[in-house]
Amino acid sequence: MIILKDIIFELEKNGNSVDKIRLAGVYKYVRNAHSGQVRQTGDPLFTHPVTVAYYLASWGLDQVTVEAGLLHEVIETSKVTLKDVEWVFGEECARLVDGVARVGQVKLRGSRDEEFLENLRRMFVAMAQDIRVVIIRLADRLHNISTLDAVPISKQKRISLETLEVYAPLADRLGMGKLKGDLEDSAFPYVYPEEYNWLVTIAKPHFKYSEDNILETINRIRQQLAKHGIKAHTEYRLKRKYSLFRKLLRPEINRDISRIHDLMAIRIITEDTASCYSTLGIIHQYWKPVPFLGISDFISQPKPNGYQSIHTKVFDNRGNIVEVQIRSEEMHLQAEFGAAAHFAYTRAKHEGASDEKLEKGTAFTISEKMAWVKQLAGWQQQVVGVKETLSDFHLDALSHHIYVFSPKGDVYDLPEDATPVDYAFNVHSNLGFYIQSAKINDKIASVDAKLKSGDVVEIIKTKKPKLPNRNWLRFVKTHKAKLEIKKALEKGTGV
Repeated sequence: MIILKDIIFELEKNGNSVDKIRLAGVYKYVRNAHSGQVRQTGDPLFTHPVTVAYYLASWGLDQVTVEAGLLHEVIETSKVTLKDVEWVFGEECARLVDGVARVGQVKLRGSRDEEFLENLRRMFVAMAQDIRVVIIRLADRLHNISTLDAVPISKQKRISLETLEVYAPLADRLGMGKLKGDLEDSAFPYVYPEEYNWLVTIAKPHFKYSEDNILETINRIRQQLAKHGIKAHTEYRLKRKYSLFRKLLRPEINRDISRIHDLMAIRIITEDTASCYSTLGIIHQYWKPVPFLGISDFISQPKPNGYQSIHTKVFDNRGNIVEVQIRSEEMHLQAEFGAAAHFAYTRAKHEGASDEKLEKGTAFTISEKMAWVKQLAGWQQQVVGVKETLSDFHLDALSHHIYVFSPKGDVYDLPEDATPVDYAFNVHSNLGFYIQSAKINDKIASVDAKLKSGDVVEIIKTKKPKLPNRNWLRFVKTHKAKLEIKKALEKGTGV
């Protein structure tokens, strides 16, 4: 069982200042409030908020957030009121607890589409006010999904499906890669039991073979890095089961696991950005890159959720293809903990940490990266004579997203299967009215072509603006594109 000293250890390990007397007071207060209460697992109810608080501390969140994690269920399950929390622990802590309670009331499955849509919007309103509210709720979901065996079977699939459709995509958009994978893999066997068993059966020998081979490669890499004076931490990671399942379903893979080249990846974590590029040179000096798979440089061109790393695929000494991921320590924290880690950086900067350490490799502000949260929170205000649809919101908010580039290298975040028309309206609402044709990766393409991550998109412009084609509404994916097209067509006739 997790105890107070474990939470304190994680807070201090992540560079947080800790008021141990105050935290001990919160801990005892919550333990007393939940005294005698039991979870469906048979464990004391108190074990749940303690685990949530531990997750938050390990993700780099501050003490107030951890306190709110401890307190997040007292209002619902005890005689404690919100005023009591504010009186004893302060306004900020009470505001977080209230926000978590409100988000917890959002019913995301089994409701009518209109309710589902409005409940999702309420969640994004809470996020726009304080991102920590939803991070606490994500920690709550992570612990609950990990103990799902104790929940009645009638509820297991509903909770798991909600996790796959809402909470895991939300973690992904927040850049919390480890959490996204944990949520997906925990929900996977409950939502798709037959597919899960099939995957485990076919993947086991491939994982075993990859693991045996990769250890030899890691040792050779460590030797070469030491020889060249590169200080780095080297590890490997298995591809997540649900991620592997989704990839196997792609038409070009057609359930053939031998076509998957990242079943296991080597991860090299260096001191800084410059060392990442030096390491890439060393890797390619001793292991030949795979020509048809190329290199992905997410350091110079980060993914929209802030992810940074260099990915290269090389032939190992036995002729197998191995993926190597190279990133700095700050980039690694960002990749694992996303918005939570970034919140910690922002707080540390406010408290006087050096700009150089905070900004190295992962410099971006929450306001820039979280603009989509405010856009989604304000959907109701944005709509002008256009009825919101659940599919629109789900695509913009929670679908799998891709990243594409402008010819100048700017990165744009779009839902999967978005088109050049979606891209144009995403770049600027006016650009959509100047579309003559489009280029994808410097080749002429149709305006309804489906974009893929990494594509470079260019809009060939007309000299004067024109009304959009009404047929565009059949294939555009983003709410913004649909809204602008419909507004324009209402003012005139379609082309």
